[in-house]
Amino acid sequence: MRQHDPAHPQAMGQGEAEQDHDSAPGRTARTLDFGGYQVVGRTVTIAADPALIHDHFRDPARLNAILGSHLRVEPGAGDHLVWVLATSSREIRVETAPVHDRPGEMRAWRSVEGAELDVEIKVQLREAPAGRGTEVEAHVAYRPKWGLAGHLAARLRGIDPKAQGRQALKRLKMLLETGEIATARNRRAG
Repeated sequence: MRQHDPAHPQAMGQGEAEQDHDSAPGRTARTLDFGGYQVVGRTVTIAADPALIHDHFRDPARLNAILGSHLRVEPGAGDHLVWVLATSSREIRVETAPVHDRPGEMRAWRSVEGAELDVEIKVQLREAPAGRGTEVEAHVAYRPKWGLAGHLAARLRGIDPKAQGRQALKRLKMLLETGEIATARNRRAG
């Protein structure tokens, strides 16, 4: 059993014992370090039904449509997913198992014992104020090998979970609200 569990609210910095009651909850921080984990998060409002959004996080093909070129998801054994991160020198494969799956509310995964990276991913869905759709809050907590030095080395190699998460949520919003993902690629033939 892992000592710190970022999929659990207290591990994400939300525990009352470690926080002043007048402070914002830990989940509102865009980046924090908790027990050796780097935690990044982002929230976006999407004009779509929570069930439709939740379905995107259950299907590897739909996930791949929003993840970008450096990260992809493959089906694993049973209900596991294998997240494949392409670096400049190699691919890092991380098998995850679902931790929570509440349709229309939350989906969370945790890397399996012995995985190359210790990572936890959580996506929470809630109704946006004034009927504006659904707030999608995504958090990735990971423990980089070699601590902070490993985190900085990964960023120098172009591995930045904060940027990747932000871009994935942006692509999901575009896809669900317009039916396509806009790109800057030149589409002219010729």
